[in-house]
Amino acid sequence: MNALPDHEFQFIAREIRARSGLVLTPDKSYLLETRLAPIARKEGFASVLELISAVRVRRDDRLLWVIADALTTNETFFFRDKTPFDQFRDLVVPDLMKARPPGARLRIWCAACSSGQEPYSLAMLVQELRAVGKIGDVEIVATDISDRVMEKARAGLYSQFEVQRGLPVQMLVKHFEKAGDLWRLSERIRSMVRFQRHNLLEDARVLGKFDIVYCRNVLIYFEGDAKRRTLEMIAGTMAEDGVLFLGAAETTLGITDAFASSPDRRGLYRRVAGWRRAA
Repeated sequence: MNALPDHEFQFIAREIRARSGLVLTPDKSYLLETRLAPIARKEGFASVLELISAVRVRRDDRLLWVIADALTTNETFFFRDKTPFDQFRDLVVPDLMKARPPGARLRIWCAACSSGQEPYSLAMLVQELRAVGKIGDVEIVATDISDRVMEKARAGLYSQFEVQRGLPVQMLVKHFEKAGDLWRLSERIRSMVRFQRHNLLEDARVLGKFDIVYCRNVLIYFEGDAKRRTLEMIAGTMAEDGVLFLGAAETTLGITDAFASSPDRRGLYRRVAGWRRAA
């Protein structure tokens, strides 16, 4: 692919940022070819350049969302990085259960859930905790900007490669069954997660209040103001003592005072009680 004219690149970069928060810099221009070439062919264009030029001229909102979806990173796997799931089981759930009246429901939000491995990992942990009486009613809400990846998530079908990435063998045996060349997650676990389309740049109050939020390895793709607005939007959905999990390379420090870090627990933040978003 020849380099895109600067005005075409700047156009698509602005549109993608406005829709998804993703910052597309010139050094990432290779993504345009690798990820948009299949879309160009499917839509009947001779090249990625022709696709982008046509979208710019037509202001085709449908195609712009298709392009945004294709450029969004959807890297995920079961029990990714392990520690956030150990902390959920051993620290966060016991603390929150002590602070709530008997029978209270815990609500968990997995933001930017991609193809579902994160919320399903949590569902499997919840099932184990429930079996030994350490947790009560739980609702898991998983959201993503991409209808494409959520369709895969709802199906609960994963390849051999996907189930080998982070999933303990005992959980594979307990919660999955073979479906041809794929593995299907049990209906019992799939029914524990509700998938819903949501853009992190939009208001999330429609989702309700949450005790725990996972928003991991997403903010690294956002610029400063988008990070602040997203974090404060998340804080606005959380209980006063809610817990936020971020990726190991992400932080709230210097961005917003809505959260306080947990000493010696990288990636785990607690909502600051009494915090209110500035008008």
